[in-house]
Amino acid sequence: RVIALQLLHSAPAGNIQKLCDRVASSTLLEDRRDAVRALKSLSKKYRMEVGTQAMDHLIRILQTDSSDSEILGYALDTLYNIICSDEEEEQEDTQRRQEDDIGAQFSERFIQEPENVTLLLTMLEEFDFHVRWPGVKLLTALLKCQCAQVQGIILVSPMGVSRLMDLLADSREVIRNDGLLLLQQLTKGNAAIQKIVAFENAFERLLDIITEEGTSDGGIVVEDCLLLLLNLLKNNSSNQNFFKEGSYIQRMKPWFEVGDDNSGWSAQKVTNLHLMLQLVRVMVSPVNSPGATASCQKAMFQCGLLQQLCTILMATGVPADILTETINTVSEVIRGSQVNQDYFASVNAPSNPPRPAIVVLLMSMVNERQPFVLRCAVLYCFQCFLYKNQKGQGEIVATLLPSTIDANSISAGQLLCGGLFSADSLSNWCAAVALGHALQDNLTQKEQLLRVQLATSLGKPPVSLLQQCTNILSQGDKISRRGSKVQTRVGLLMLLCTWMSNCPIAVTHFLHNQDNVPFLTAQISENLGEDERLVQGLCALLLGICIYYNDNSLENYTKEKLKQLIEKRIGKENFVEKLGFITKHELYSRAAQKPQPAFSAPEHMLFDHEFTKLVKELEGVITKAVHKSSEEEKKEEEVKKTLEQHDSIVTQYKELIREQDAQINELKEQMCTLTSQKDQMQNTITQQLSQIQQHKDQYNVLKLKLGKDSGQSDSGQVNGLQLEELTLLREELEELRKQHALLNTQLAERDTLIANLVCIMNTEGLFFYYYLHLHFFYLRCLVRTYSLWSRIKYLTESRAAMEKERAAATSTATILQTEKSKLQQEVAESKKEQDDLLMLLADQDQKILSLKQRLKDLGETVGLPTPLLLEPTVFFSDDHLH
Repeated sequence: RVIALQLLHSAPAGNIQKLCDRVASSTLLEDRRDAVRALKSLSKKYRMEVGTQAMDHLIRILQTDSSDSEILGYALDTLYNIICSDEEEEQEDTQRRQEDDIGAQFSERFIQEPENVTLLLTMLEEFDFHVRWPGVKLLTALLKCQCAQVQGIILVSPMGVSRLMDLLADSREVIRNDGLLLLQQLTKGNAAIQKIVAFENAFERLLDIITEEGTSDGGIVVEDCLLLLLNLLKNNSSNQNFFKEGSYIQRMKPWFEVGDDNSGWSAQKVTNLHLMLQLVRVMVSPVNSPGATASCQKAMFQCGLLQQLCTILMATGVPADILTETINTVSEVIRGSQVNQDYFASVNAPSNPPRPAIVVLLMSMVNERQPFVLRCAVLYCFQCFLYKNQKGQGEIVATLLPSTIDANSISAGQLLCGGLFSADSLSNWCAAVALGHALQDNLTQKEQLLRVQLATSLGKPPVSLLQQCTNILSQGDKISRRGSKVQTRVGLLMLLCTWMSNCPIAVTHFLHNQDNVPFLTAQISENLGEDERLVQGLCALLLGICIYYNDNSLENYTKEKLKQLIEKRIGKENFVEKLGFITKHELYSRAAQKPQPAFSAPEHMLFDHEFTKLVKELEGVITKAVHKSSEEEKKEEEVKKTLEQHDSIVTQYKELIREQDAQINELKEQMCTLTSQKDQMQNTITQQLSQIQQHKDQYNVLKLKLGKDSGQSDSGQVNGLQLEELTLLREELEELRKQHALLNTQLAERDTLIANLVCIMNTEGLFFYYYLHLHFFYLRCLVRTYSLWSRIKYLTESRAAMEKERAAATSTATILQTEKSKLQQEVAESKKEQDDLLMLLADQDQKILSLKQRLKDLGETVGLPTPLLLEPTVFFSDDHLH
């Protein structure tokens, strides 16, 4: 130890090598420990020398002396000092870059062997403070210098991420807090690691730490947790969905509970609340998928988070940057969500009298004394409120109409008009863009806004809002005195382009003023400076809209005449070139990237995001419209008319198909009902056939007995047989004959119906009617047949009773035999008639089958009832049963 201390205070260059030799060659652990301690002391001052000579020896110490926590701690601290310099903040930029380069070189050398990182992850499982804390710091430094490479090694290391997540559960705050910094570096730009960390219950642990530390009133630890949450959620749809499904959005509401006294916010609280608002915005960002954003917006409204944000919005004493970020956050929470937009419209500021929050915000937007970023935030909030919100658009435009103006209160429309014509060019631009969003994709409101009349001065008649906008554009000398005239003119031109696009009535109103078209052509044809190029491009766009959406209602300004005017005064190629000035502007692409206005200075506010979409949509079609000849336009109009006719025909067929579908569904329901009734009747018939079979068997037995009795008894006495019963039997047989005749008549009607059905089979729409009619008739035949079977059953029972009486009346055998012969003759006649009836039924069934086959051949899908051959009556012999 004494020798090591002596080497420490002597010349470093050679002594570092001697210490390295002692680390490599000493057999005693104490000697190696002292040498590593000496290297640690030299590592901060002589970073390059120690790193160059001692790194391999230090890595070997980590591999071989893992049982001694003290030497491991010294080795880890030394490696940390080599890779990372703690004095970066006190150094100049050049020196700091040199130090960073040294750290990157040593980091790259350390991770050349991936086993070194794996060894470091293993040491993090050591609970000893002197090993775990230096290991966390060293791994964090490696991630800062060689992030992607270290992330790849940790990702493939078994349980690598899980070991790091255990740091958040460490009871020692310094390790837990440095573990947060480590996870921040680990999750940067790596979606796979972000997902693993999220599914390791990171959200639950981080939210618990934020709550324990006091939420927005907490310290730097809360900030670190929020930064880690942002890393996990930003641009990671899987983690965002996991965060929402885990009901973690509801746990964010208490973060934004602020008291009445909002004075004296600490810088840390401002930072924490700013990050919390960013976290909310990440969940509802416009770049997310629409479905995910909508579900998060719904959850934020249901749990009261939106209401809490609106409370901060209307509170007093809130710092300006927090208020600005809150406005941006509320904007994205309500963007495109009708429920949230309706709630925001109902929010009132705590003033006397109460005013809508929208009005209060617009007052800030058109006030030139307000901070620039705040005015941009209010404009974004107003745009998000009107995004896909036709109800809100109608309410804003309604405040400008004469019938709804209230002289005793300030409305949103009045503020927009005031800003549109104020002396501040930024207010002009913001008001024009805001009013344009009230007209976006809403033809009704574009037409309603044409009714707005403005009183310009006393004694002069009012002029329309459209006319006043064009008047300001044409009076260039007056605009010049306002300072930044380009911004004002750009705002008004964007408003006019939005207003007149897809609105032929507005185009007609614009063209009705004889001064407007000459002004536009003059602006486009002039050779102006660089600053005026954008105005020329917008004038060309406006003139192109007048051509493309022209309904030719004004004789002097038809499509053809406007194109001729362009060709004579400007030239088609020159016109297209000026039109291209819009998209070639350097600020155009920046505005097209995202909906939120993000400008570094007020003079850079020239383009609106939604307007860039409109330019992209119209530039091509206007170019084509200008180059088209009158013949091509006529052909296009004819094609459009043809397409419209086809569309109307298709619509009619669609309606017809819908009606037929409804009829088919209704008939299917009736078919189901009839099928069920048929099944019930078939079950009943089956039961009756079974009973008839039983009676048939009994009849055969009685017939055999009767034959024996008649052969043995040639003479006897009448023993009570009544002639009235025989007469009754004859009457029943006569009634049976009548029923057979009626059935024959019904079968003839059925033949006629089938013949008619064959004739009209190909007529669409009548098939189901005839099919059902035939089916009902078939069921009626079944009912008739069932009634006939009932009669036969009754006659059978009566005959059986008479046979019993005849067996007892042996004295009247001769008379009975005579009557029996007559009765058998009548039964034979009845059997013949029944056979004829069965033949007719068989013929009808064959016709039905052939009809069904023909329908199939014609492409129809039908399910006609299966023909049913009736069971013969008990009077038939066995040869005729089936």
